[in-house]
Amino acid sequence: MDLGLRGRVAIVGGGSKGLGRACADSLAQEGANLVICSRNADDLDRAAAEIRDTAGVDVLTVPGDLTLLEDIQTLVRRTVEHFGRLDVLVNNSGGPPAGRAADTTEEVWHQAIDMALLFFIRMSRESVPHMKNGGWGRIVNILASSVFQPIDNLVTSGVTRMGAVAYAKSLSDEVGRDNILVNNVAPGYLLTGRMMHIFETRSQDTGAKVEDLLQAQSATIPVGRLGRPEELGDLVAFLSSEKNSYTTGSTILVDGGVVRSVM
Repeated sequence: MDLGLRGRVAIVGGGSKGLGRACADSLAQEGANLVICSRNADDLDRAAAEIRDTAGVDVLTVPGDLTLLEDIQTLVRRTVEHFGRLDVLVNNSGGPPAGRAADTTEEVWHQAIDMALLFFIRMSRESVPHMKNGGWGRIVNILASSVFQPIDNLVTSGVTRMGAVAYAKSLSDEVGRDNILVNNVAPGYLLTGRMMHIFETRSQDTGAKVEDLLQAQSATIPVGRLGRPEELGDLVAFLSSEKNSYTTGSTILVDGGVVRSVM
């Protein structure tokens, strides 16, 4: 299936590793040119070279801290300067710091709001005018399953990302007639480097083997396994494409059925 992405230009936040890299790979395989951003310039350069060699697309790297408005503005400006357009925005950032509802500090709340709420707002606000100029756009936000059910010791994730869901819904209402569609995806347990680090840390804390912890987690998932990052990346590519012409304002789980909510 041709998704109609060849020659489109996509920004992917956190595009050098993990879920961001999976999204970048899926978009590149469909022929989209990319702009990838993260804090580490070496990781970006390495990822860009691999994507160019594999998919043959143009990849611009823009190192930066996407919790900072000025870095977001630089990212969008350099994209338009280099490619002359902006069609797709994949908003992906690191998870907010841990915290519990009763005692999370002011400092942690401010960090979480910058990372997992204002990030989505700023990226979208800076990008939408360029999509309007082109008469077409797709925005996909990478959130978390915490928007459907709480995750222990991650109240910061649920609160801020629920705010991102509300923002995305309002934005989708405002820009739908400009042929700009806005959607969210909410991953569950996907085997990224960050997820493996969590299980390795848990292994050190408990003495249990990583393999046993992975098997125990897999047993809680209806499909019987953890997900692969590319399974999320391929959904993001579809939502970013011309083939998606009528889905907007939606939040879609990519979790193997682990969230038990019926809505």
